[in-house]
Amino acid sequence: MKPTPFDPFRDRLSRDIRNDLSAAMMRCLTEQSLEPARVVADRFLADAPGPEQAAYVRDRMERYGRFLLRAARQPDDPLWQGLVLWDLELFFEVHEILEHAWMRAKGTEKAFLQAMIRAAGVYIKQEFGFSEAAAKMAAKALPVLVANRDRLAPYCDPERLLAALRVPSGQAPLLLD
Repeated sequence: MKPTPFDPFRDRLSRDIRNDLSAAMMRCLTEQSLEPARVVADRFLADAPGPEQAAYVRDRMERYGRFLLRAARQPDDPLWQGLVLWDLELFFEVHEILEHAWMRAKGTEKAFLQAMIRAAGVYIKQEFGFSEAAAKMAAKALPVLVANRDRLAPYCDPERLLAALRVPSGQAPLLLD
């Protein structure tokens, strides 16, 4: 039997793993402990998923550990947390963190957070071969991020992100490092 590739857009198990781990990562941040994600990871691994799913779980656990160490520096700043996740190439988790802040935001801040969520979505879509959808997301995010580049400036050089979104077929830039 051929292994199922990790693809949350076409495989239900992959989608459940991604979504459940991402939700657990939010609890990890609140508790400043990897334990909530470990519980979810152990549950999926106990069911003997395919090798690609198991590798995804182990990879996420390793990156979540690195995230917690770095995000602890500014625990109440969802943009900082999102940028840390970005540099770890945890784009779905960027979406998760920023969406919670977006739901409470208003006006320009709401639009800015939505643009950052879309920017992360560009790289989620690209990873799974949805180039056209990625380009559309980049086109929607770009003007809002250009208009709000000052919101990113205290954290990173906004031009790194803007340049990447202008040509969204490349690799995601590191923003903090």
